[in-house]
Amino acid sequence: MREADATTRQRMADRLREEALSLSALAAEFDTTADVALSHVQHVARSLDGTDEELLVAPPECRDCGFTDFDDPANRPSRCPDCKSESVEEPSFTVG
Repeated sequence: MREADATTRQRMADRLREEALSLSALAAEFDTTADVALSHVQHVARSLDGTDEELLVAPPECRDCGFTDFDDPANRPSRCPDCKSESVEEPSFTVG
């Protein structure tokens, strides 16, 4: 399938097969918002059910204390629940 014929979700899935990206990186690359990019990524994950691939998520991480046990690994928290720092790395996604 030519790239011009592929849907945004298909192109995102192909892009995530190449490298791990954060929601803000996907949003910038596909000219959309992070919320819309998250919706697409969630749909990509569902579309991979029953295949030999899966959506892998590297959870957010606090840059100050290294905390990674966030409640929802797919969303970027505003601050770390452990040290209260606002320096939290976004989660990244890849298809593997």
